[in-house]
Amino acid sequence: MRELLERRAALAAEMRGLLNAPAGDGGNLSAEQEARFTALKAEADTLEQRVQRQATVDEMERRAAAQPIGGTGDRNLDRELRGFSLVRAIAGQVPGLNVDAGRERELSQELARRAGRPFQGIAVPMAVFQEPMERRVVTSAAPVGGPGGNLIATDLDGSQYIDRLRNATVVRRLGARMITGLVGNLDIPKLKASATVGWVAENAPLTASDPQYAKTAFRPKHAGAIVELSRNLLMQASPDVEQLVRADFAALLAEALDAAALKGTGAGNDPTGILNASGVGSVVMGTNGGALTYDAVADLMGQVEDANGAGDAMAFVSNTKVKRAAAKLKTSQNEPLGLDVVFQNMPRAFTNSVPSNLTKGTGTNLSALIFGNWSDLILAVWSEFELTINPFESTAYSKGNVQVRGMMTCDVAPRHAESFAAIQDIVA
Repeated sequence: MRELLERRAALAAEMRGLLNAPAGDGGNLSAEQEARFTALKAEADTLEQRVQRQATVDEMERRAAAQPIGGTGDRNLDRELRGFSLVRAIAGQVPGLNVDAGRERELSQELARRAGRPFQGIAVPMAVFQEPMERRVVTSAAPVGGPGGNLIATDLDGSQYIDRLRNATVVRRLGARMITGLVGNLDIPKLKASATVGWVAENAPLTASDPQYAKTAFRPKHAGAIVELSRNLLMQASPDVEQLVRADFAALLAEALDAAALKGTGAGNDPTGILNASGVGSVVMGTNGGALTYDAVADLMGQVEDANGAGDAMAFVSNTKVKRAAAKLKTSQNEPLGLDVVFQNMPRAFTNSVPSNLTKGTGTNLSALIFGNWSDLILAVWSEFELTINPFESTAYSKGNVQVRGMMTCDVAPRHAESFAAIQDIVA
């Protein structure tokens, strides 16, 4: 792209030179200059198309960092990783089940080799969590005894499995950048302030100035969960059971990472999310909070635009209470403004991971609304999902079950805090 832009600038300079110094009569271009100008214009038109195409590709590659965790860049390996069986990986570590998990162990060793460090337990590629999760199978107890009761069959339709209600996940979908395969701590340098430009008189010296640099630091933060799986579940390792186990872990991971990116407190072992990041723009509704208004939404957008934080992945994020409050905003003729008008035709996403229990003054149960350039949010990931099996935990062992611990290590930070702004005191 830099070479294309430099060539475009050179073409413009040469064309400007021809216009400023015409060699023909009456200040017109000569035949030779006219021919040269026409040739330059044709090249410039072609170059402009190349610039636009390159910009499109660059933007797609820039936002490709929001792809699911676990892509290695090796197409053959990625295909193998998608066939990784989570259930076999677990069952293969349980004595007495005699489940062959050699393929899973081999893939785990390859992930560890590429990461340059050992994993605790077995390394699970995140690719296993990207397949459709809607179809699951559960088990059921026999019908309660009674006259003829044991003759009544119970049909179990796994395709209609009812999952619990969960918060929507939005951050990666909106374009957050992901950096994977990290080993050591990560610092990303950035330009904090440029050198100063000044106008001077002829033969007068320029005033020396220095650019200022800062860095955005990412440090490993750990999240995990411990679950207990039954012996039958592991022995009956059908595709439906595999989907059930994957779905549970995938939902846990996705919700934890999304919540950390949006509202992580930065306290203790928590990553610092957008709502608590230093330097994020702010619009306030009142001493004790206040109802959402069209003007407040416009001011929120202005916070980012005034700070030059606008980009190509701009979007609003809030919870369902704010969505409902926005849908109720009306004109002076009592006609609904509509969400497109309220949010000025910008993309928006709603998830109840955005808090609705904030406080300010005497106000309680206040909600947040975030606006920003989501491609300026970085999700740094140190490890693939690490799975450790403990078949000897006392409570699980007594039932023939297996305790499974899953952990991931990541951190979150914006490239530029000014690329985001938030209202955190909406009465909704």
